[in-house]
Amino acid sequence: MGKILLVSDKEDKYIWDYFDKERFKDIDFIISCGDLKASYLEFLVTMLNVPLFYVHGNHDGNYEQKPPQGCICIDNKLTKYKGIRILGFGGCNEYRGGAFQYTQKDMKKQVSKMKRKIWLNKGFDILVTHAPAKGLGDGEDLCHIGFEAYNELLDKYAPKYFFHGHQHLNYNREKRIIQYKSTTIVNAYKYYIINTPGVQKLPYITD
Repeated sequence: MGKILLVSDKEDKYIWDYFDKERFKDIDFIISCGDLKASYLEFLVTMLNVPLFYVHGNHDGNYEQKPPQGCICIDNKLTKYKGIRILGFGGCNEYRGGAFQYTQKDMKKQVSKMKRKIWLNKGFDILVTHAPAKGLGDGEDLCHIGFEAYNELLDKYAPKYFFHGHQHLNYNREKRIIQYKSTTIVNAYKYYIINTPGVQKLPYITD
């Protein structure tokens, strides 16, 4: 397994304006955690020529009319890539209405609808969302409160990784990486490259 390029929330000049393919030659696939221009995702998938999986951020309403071409939406889906089971949910906590904003109850329903698919796949290896889980890198204001339903997923299925965006690291109080039990949580703000050795060899969850 190679490396995963994580992107979220803000287009980075290091990638977009000063792109050097040599710096990203070992990237196996890309994950977007939301709130990025469709043209930015299209640029990445074209230049790196690897799959790009994305969830919607709360500012991605324009994707409904013009989704990023050549990219794979994984909202409310469990996708497999090279044996890696990737579960995705988009959006954030509802704060003023609009596209991809959900109440805690809404998100719990979305997660519940995926439980059969999760069971059939014997769990999942990576959770990808826009918003964080409650109390795990989230904020205190209504917009940035995390979803409790994600905590339940982490506790029950113990995925190897949880990638999210939404909380900008320049808010000065967030950490890039949090360890929660056996899950490594990574805030994908701007961009981050992570090695994923052995993720295919995770034990399957059977209950």
